[in-house]
Amino acid sequence: MNVKTVLILLVLALATIFALVCVLLTRGRAPSTCQPQHPEQEDTDDGQSLVFADLTPEEMVQVVRYLQENLGVPLVDASRAFPSDNCIFSVDVQVPAKAEVLRFLDGGGARPAREALAVLYFGNQPDPNITEYVVGPLPTPAYHRDVTVQKYGGRVPYHRRPTLAVEYKQIAGFLRSQVFSTAPSFMHQVIEYNETSLAAMTTAPRGFQSGDRATWFVLFQNVSGFFLHPVGLEVLVDHSSLDISQWVVSRVFYNGQYYRDMVQLESAYVQGRISVEKVKKAPRDGDFSSMKPRAPPAAMFPLQYEPQGPRYSVRNNHVVFQAWSFAFGMSVNTGMRLFDVRYQGERVVYEISVQEALSVYGSNCPGGMSTRYMDGSFGIGRFTSPLVRGVDCPYSATYMDVYYLAQSQVSRTTKNALCVFEHNLGSPLRRHYSNLQSFYYGGLVNSALIVRSIATLGNYDYVWDFIFYQNGAIEAKVQATGYVSSSFLHGDGLRYGNRVWEHTLGTIHTHSINYKVDLDVGGFVCPELRLVWDLQGKWASIPWMEV
Repeated sequence: MNVKTVLILLVLALATIFALVCVLLTRGRAPSTCQPQHPEQEDTDDGQSLVFADLTPEEMVQVVRYLQENLGVPLVDASRAFPSDNCIFSVDVQVPAKAEVLRFLDGGGARPAREALAVLYFGNQPDPNITEYVVGPLPTPAYHRDVTVQKYGGRVPYHRRPTLAVEYKQIAGFLRSQVFSTAPSFMHQVIEYNETSLAAMTTAPRGFQSGDRATWFVLFQNVSGFFLHPVGLEVLVDHSSLDISQWVVSRVFYNGQYYRDMVQLESAYVQGRISVEKVKKAPRDGDFSSMKPRAPPAAMFPLQYEPQGPRYSVRNNHVVFQAWSFAFGMSVNTGMRLFDVRYQGERVVYEISVQEALSVYGSNCPGGMSTRYMDGSFGIGRFTSPLVRGVDCPYSATYMDVYYLAQSQVSRTTKNALCVFEHNLGSPLRRHYSNLQSFYYGGLVNSALIVRSIATLGNYDYVWDFIFYQNGAIEAKVQATGYVSSSFLHGDGLRYGNRVWEHTLGTIHTHSINYKVDLDVGGFVCPELRLVWDLQGKWASIPWMEV
């Protein structure tokens, strides 16, 4: 064996030893993999989506200041206004006309003027009315124009105004000081009343003919989840007068019987001429209506995990997710809305938004049988509630605050009012496992992007979702949770619902949800559709043209 051969064998031996050492040193370690890096979603919006953006708190301040200085009438803060005062009901963004926006987005036109829509109550005038003004340009207002007649075809009578929170407080004070005191024996012996023991639930509408402003108030025990604790007493308050000293109770209802007023009810009770159903006093936590968990905490729930961070981006009011992009906002009255929805860069929807949530009730009690709630009049956006991480939305979701001005001269902030997150739908978008001829597997993960808000309107919590799928589909979804609305169970009450407690009737009702969907498909501007969904799962489309 010559020297050259020996050297070759030695090199091979050293290489073998080195390879063995490497294997031994790396045994048990996780294999080194080249993880795919998802580039951040490219947002090419360049601030154009701000044409749809909600008002900032600073802009709201400027609008209020302008109105105070330029309307020529005194404005009382709505949080302490009487019906006979002038006040600002709400201030929201005035979304520019669609034609103006499209010229700006698509045709290189000028950015539309940024404006606000202010709704004012004028109670301190010879002809009290509701007036709507467009105020602009923001951020430094210099003009306002009355758009009431243009929108509604005439002046809006004052009796049609949505009830202010302070008016409810004034009605509660009226009941405590002037109404309940006229039936002392009944209130103390039957209802076990003190000034903090009752809660009242409003009904709507406030009458049955134009000009009415009279509301049935249903009384409950003031405990947690009071919606399920009716006491059997309901009162009809006529609060049509702008002078609250002129308010009166025009009817009273107790346990299936109507009375002229509380004085007549007291007289009938003292004389033993009424049937009394005394409700067992509930503990402060509401007992069966408490939201406290009935069982000890279980193991932690599964958590959603994004190993490389979110695959979507949120900048200002603009969201980009894979082939999708859109602008979002929150109307103080109607809630969540989306604009300029695009798929692969092409606009498919100009606007999709919640418009109204209507619930119609039935009961053998006057409050329940007359109720037709239109939640937009209370403010779906105004009552959007903070979202709780890990319950209302995943921990890893992106949360955004919402600013609004309603029934006050000062803006309010709802923290974490909107969330955006990608959700694994739990089944493959497509897959195939081949076991004939050739052997292979192919599959795609199925996920969707969800934009969510939750509005709490009285007893109901509405979970509003807009869902964007990878296949180009959009879903608008609403779920109702919270508490059922109830009446006092008496007589033939079970014809109108189901018993949920000894004296509690869960009343029959129907929900109708109205959406605005303005489709722009294939370059064609389609007639706007208003879509209504009811509990029977039926859709009705109502054509609506907007110029």
